[in-house]
Amino acid sequence: TIKEDKMGKQTSVKLKDVVEILGLEIVHKSTDYDEVILQSPDINRPGLQLTGYLEEFPYKRLQIIGSVEYTYLTSLDNRMQYERFRGILSYKMPAILFSYNAGLPKDILDLADYYDITILRSKLPTTKLTSIISQELEYIFADRTQIHGELLEVFGVGVLIRGESSVGKSETALDLVNRGHRLVADDVVEMAAYDNKLVGQAPENIRHYTEIRGLGIVDVRRLYGTGSVKVSTDIDLVIELEHWREDYEYDRLGLDEHYTEILNVQIPKILIPVRAGRNLAMIIEVAAMNQREKSMGYNAAKVMTDNLFKNSDNDN
Repeated sequence: TIKEDKMGKQTSVKLKDVVEILGLEIVHKSTDYDEVILQSPDINRPGLQLTGYLEEFPYKRLQIIGSVEYTYLTSLDNRMQYERFRGILSYKMPAILFSYNAGLPKDILDLADYYDITILRSKLPTTKLTSIISQELEYIFADRTQIHGELLEVFGVGVLIRGESSVGKSETALDLVNRGHRLVADDVVEMAAYDNKLVGQAPENIRHYTEIRGLGIVDVRRLYGTGSVKVSTDIDLVIELEHWREDYEYDRLGLDEHYTEILNVQIPKILIPVRAGRNLAMIIEVAAMNQREKSMGYNAAKVMTDNLFKNSDNDN
């Protein structure tokens, strides 16, 4: 298990930050808009509430009015629309968000003003909107930690490079960037776990920088271009670098699968010994491509050994 520096779990986020991140339109702003917080990644589509049933109404969540709810609402006469919406808005909720750039009747805006509720709008279809919001909120509220290492995207595979000080992590990462791969984080990697996956990024104040002993700080994005860096990536593989031990029997076949646990997520792990003359960047490239093949169901070591056993059986 990798040693982690726990960062805790975020328990709330301001509504205005979510609005800014997602680029939502503010149709009506409550007087306390700047202080409104979301305390859960859960959202609610108040279809049942629009029928007048308000028992167990999860009003503390962000409310989303999709095309189905909007169609039902507009099918009611003006008086019934007013009453149903008045029933919903009488609860102190964070905000109501309409999809599809829905047109909003004046009565609804008047009620929002009266009950001091923020009304938001998005041009996105309902399904896409709810998916994006759910993913963003899950990420914000996810369990978090940070560890020391290098994080890169190599052939589309998120590779976390670990190892003791002076083993050559930063130099290997820079070599990989020079070969066309993308740096995500150097030295400190912030991680969040949600939806059974692990996502890593660099702290904002050191993002896109790397430190090379004897050279100093290097701005990777300025030297290699914007295509050489990435803000975040899923972590698919952990590579542990260590100085070569003559008394240790390193894996030669790759039949055994090894894993490390970070924030209760199991990530495949490979131990790579380091000594003069080994091309670590190339080895990591091959490891990334091999991991991608394994994720698609192909294991070269297993196929080769199966073939050897078949040939042995045929000889007998």
